[in-house]
Amino acid sequence: MSLPTTMSGVTLTRHGGPEALEWRDDLPVPVPGVGEVLVKVLAAGVNNTDINTRIGWYAPEVTGATAETGDEVEVGGWSGVLKFPLIQGGDVCGRVVAVGPDVTAFAPGQRVTCPINQPRPTADNPVDFIALGSEYDGAFAQYCLVFARDLYDVTPSPLSDVEIAAIPCAFGTAAGLLHRAGVASGVQVLITGASGGVGLAAVKLAAKMGAEVTGIASASKAMIVRDQGAAAVIERGAPIPEGRFDCVIDVVAGAIWPALIEALKPGGHYAVAGAIGGAMVEADLRRIYLRDITIHGCTFQPPEVFADLIARVNAGQLRPLVSKTYPMTEIKAAQADFQSKRYVGKLVLLPPEDCRDGS
Repeated sequence: MSLPTTMSGVTLTRHGGPEALEWRDDLPVPVPGVGEVLVKVLAAGVNNTDINTRIGWYAPEVTGATAETGDEVEVGGWSGVLKFPLIQGGDVCGRVVAVGPDVTAFAPGQRVTCPINQPRPTADNPVDFIALGSEYDGAFAQYCLVFARDLYDVTPSPLSDVEIAAIPCAFGTAAGLLHRAGVASGVQVLITGASGGVGLAAVKLAAKMGAEVTGIASASKAMIVRDQGAAAVIERGAPIPEGRFDCVIDVVAGAIWPALIEALKPGGHYAVAGAIGGAMVEADLRRIYLRDITIHGCTFQPPEVFADLIARVNAGQLRPLVSKTYPMTEIKAAQADFQSKRYVGKLVLLPPEDCRDGS
């Protein structure tokens, strides 16, 4: 198949608000090199990660819940200073259209996906990683390059392209959180942000593992959280029972953080992969060490955890909840809706039709 030399997509021109996003129709189509695969994007999920990177929220000098517009932030990507213009997008479902000269594990026509945070362990840092859409260009365009070592074949899956694009960040992060916290059958689990992408995925996965799940969500979304597997739902802002849970899975933090620690039984596990309620928290360390609480910071999941997740996706054992799709040109509206928390589950972007229909 002959490939075009240019493509359409969204570029992030600097840290800032939605105005920092620019739609372009003259982006060069990348050429796969050693170890790389060129993927035609079929669908791309909307995530907190892309918004946080855009506004510079990951910069350590940002101490509020958000970085506002990010105008004064010079760093804020996973690795610090980003290279602009950048094509963001860490959640991808795509089809292989070309491979690098040494790639034998993939061939044109296969449908693929990959984790957003991709392990790159070193002797000095065994948990180092790179992030799609941050360290290198991502899925908010018609084509993207992905490293073959990070790709997974999802051709056998009964899920749609849109549903596959809702898997990597939400379900991958959730699977990593549950793995690190030691969630298993019979375990009592409290999950914050239970109506969001990661939270709802954690509810579904933990319930399928046989855990007894309690979610925290607004009253208007409680029924959906129950439908996804929660045995109980605590209304957001309501008191949280003390000393009841074996594990807390948190993507919110902020003001409720002390209550989440108190919610754990002695010897309990707290696992965190987000801080949408605020990154700066107050802790009484006595309530942590005297009760033998273990805290897990979770950014990426081990390859075997993501591989198990994809095996279940290919077997049709998991189906994400997708609330709405948008043309990729409407990324600003999609991110605004995402931040408004109007929708339960995932929002997904679709590239221009001429890319998805095979031309």
